[in-house]
Amino acid sequence: MISTVLHYFTPVKQLVNMLPFERLQNLNTKENLWIYILSLLKKGPVYAWEIQATIEKKFGFKPGRITPYRALYRLEEDGFVKSVMEERRRVYKITSKGLEEIKKAKNFYKTMMEQLND
Repeated sequence: MISTVLHYFTPVKQLVNMLPFERLQNLNTKENLWIYILSLLKKGPVYAWEIQATIEKKFGFKPGRITPYRALYRLEEDGFVKSVMEERRRVYKITSKGLEEIKKAKNFYKTMMEQLND
C-alpha cells in the first residue's frame, strides 16, 4: 500500500519533539515524497538524480539524497512507476496506476481542505 511507502523515514522520537505544524509540514512533504515524485513524473519522464533538485525548486523543500531513490524503488515495485534505460541512465515514467494514485491523493487533499474550511 502506497501510504506505507515513506512513513518510516523520520524517526518517531524526532516527530514527537516537533511542534504540531512542524509535524504536519514534515508528514506532508518528506514523509510523503511519493506524491511529489508522481506529480513530477506526470509532466514527463525524469532521471532519478534530477528529482531532489526539482522538488526543492518546485515545491520548496529538500528531500534527503537517498530518499528519492528509495521512494522510486518502492513506487516501481508497487507498479506506480516504471523505469527504462536511456543512454546508460535510468529514466522513470508514471504508469496508469500511478496516475490513478496521484488523482486519489489530490482528491483526498481537496476533500480535507473543504472540510477544514467549513
